[in-house]
Parts: sequence; C-alpha cells; structure tokens
Amino acid sequence: MKRLLVTILIVVAVLVAALGLAIALGGPGKAPPPMSSINDPFKNVDFSDLPEATYVTARDGTKLAFRAYPAAGGAVKGSVVLLHGSSASSSSMHLMAKGFAAAGYAAYTLDIRGHGKSGTKGHIAYIGQLEDDLEDFVHSTKLAQPSTLAGFSSGGGFVLRFAGSPRQELFSNYLLLSPWISQDAATLRPGSGGWATVGVPRIIAIAVLNGFGMHAFDDLPVVRFAVDERDKGLLTPQYSFALAQNFRPERDYQANIRAIRQTLRVLVGQNDDVSYADRFAAVFKTAGKDVPVTVVPGIDHISLTLDPVAVQAAIAAVESMDHEKPNQTTQPTAGRRTNKLSVTPTFPPAAMRALASGG
Repeated sequence: MKRLLVTILIVVAVLVAALGLAIALGGPGKAPPPMSSINDPFKNVDFSDLPEATYVTARDGTKLAFRAYPAAGGAVKGSVVLLHGSSASSSSMHLMAKGFAAAGYAAYTLDIRGHGKSGTKGHIAYIGQLEDDLEDFVHSTKLAQPSTLAGFSSGGGFVLRFAGSPRQELFSNYLLLSPWISQDAATLRPGSGGWATVGVPRIIAIAVLNGFGMHAFDDLPVVRFAVDERDKGLLTPQYSFALAQNFRPERDYQANIRAIRQTLRVLVGQNDDVSYADRFAAVFKTAGKDVPVTVVPGIDHISLTLDPVAVQAAIAAVESMDHEKPNQTTQPTAGRRTNKLSVTPTFPPAAMRALASGG
C-alpha cells in the first residue's frame, strides 16, 4: 500500500510539473510577421463618416462600444448586427454596415469585449462572458425585426457558437462570413494562413485545469496575431485563454452546428487566404446540416467585408433568409449545396461608388 501511494504521488508530481512547464513555457511565442493581405486593404478605406461609438452597459457594469447605422429611406426592412474578426474592432465592418444601411436595414457594428473600446484589450473575465454581453446588447437595443447576427472570420465562429446556443432565438437569422470554425475543421489553412501563432501546450494545460474547475491561468496569453507594430494601439495583438476559447465555436463544433434551429447562411470568398473556400459545405454536411454556402468569385478573406460585390452578396443572403421559415436551410438532407455566386449589383451606381470608396 505504501509503495502504491508513493507511485501515485510521483505520477501526480510529474503531471503537475508537466502542466507547470506547459503553462510557463508553452505560450504562443513571437507574433508572425504582418500580413499585407490583411493589414493593407484598410489603408484605402475612407473612415471620415464612421459613426461615433456609443455604449451599452453590460451586467458587470462594463461599458461596451458599438456604432449605429440608421436605415436609409422609408420602411426599415429589419436589422443586422455585425461582428468583426480577430484582433479587429467595429470600424473594420464599416463598409458592410453602410451597405446594409443603404439597403434599408438598421445596422450595428460591435466592439466585442477585449477589442476596441470594450473592456481591456485581449481579456475577458470568464468563458461565456461574450454571450452574456451580446444578450445585454440585444436587451438594451430595440432591434428592428427580422434581426440577423452576422460575423466575419473569428466573429463568424462566435456567431456559429451563439447560433447553436440556448439563446439562439434572440435573432431570426445568422450569417457566417468566412467563419473560423475549429483547428480540427477541414476549412482551416495551416496557421490560419500565417495570421496567428498559438501556444498549444499552454492551451492544453489550462484546459486540463479548467476540467478540474481551476481558472487561475485563464488570463494568460495563448494567441498572437500578425499585427503591424504601428497598429497595436488600434488592434488587439494577443488573446488570453478565456477570450480565445470564447470568441469561437464550442470545442465540439459539430454539436454546435447540430443545435442550430434558426435560418443560417455561409458566405466565403473564392480566393480566401485564411480558409479553404471549397470545404465549408462538407464541414456542415458532415455535422448533419445542409447549409447553403455561397462562394464569391475573385474575393479573398478581407475583401469579403470591403468589396462592393461581396457586400451585395451579404445583403442578398440576409434578404433571402428574411423570406424563409426558420429551419428551412439547416435540416439534414441528402444533398450538398455550394453556390458559385454571380452577383448583379442592385445598388444604384452612386451607391456602388460610395461603397467602393468608403465615402
């Protein structure tokens, strides 16, 4: 019995030491070099008409920033809440929000907690806080119906998380714009195409401790992004474990997909340099849902939120969902639908020029 006890103590000591080393030394390391394909396109966007940030108060008292874009014209078609991608902020969705507003939707862009002007950059208090924040925003804002939650890249992953959660009925529709789904999903290019470095040993060690109810290390950094040094004041260069785990789908993303009951669409650029555009439909089908996926020709990852043709494709996706019953596009079927998009812009020429220039 004494020998068994000693053996157990040795094994426990080794495991504790291994976890300690993984936490101390298994972080994300140096950030990758800046990616011109992600950083440069925003240099050509005119932000002179960017709405001022306004705030809602979350349940913990934190002020959360968002920007509102009133619908143009007379009758409001509905509302669209837009969530940015990793490291970014509400301003990155400016052109898309303008496009939805011009099309008759009340649009909102949010600074997700840990980004922009919402909370401390790179940090949240606990996994699940982002869902609480979004619920607080919805309850504080009178959203025109039908309402759509749309998210780009990591924001699209979080939208998928929310769409498969018990709170999914807070929105009528969900739109995923080149969503980050999982490190295990077939859609992901290695290293997200060079955008991030990840401290895998630290993530595993902290996740193990979380399994025992220990959250003392949830605030340590586990991801660093390819952010230009001069942009670190505007962008979020790294994520804590808690933020990285929350701003994405659940670990069992397939269960997340299966739980979706609301109408959902996926939009991705044919030339996406972070994800494999041709694999999204299969990922959803494997999880048991036949979700329509629209591939926009000639569009890469970032231009999905900036190019006028991509903006029009997003508007068309929301308009199609507004005319469907929930569950129509997320039921298991025998077929798989991937649409190559040929967009005929419906904006008047002046509006198209404004979107292209950001003015």
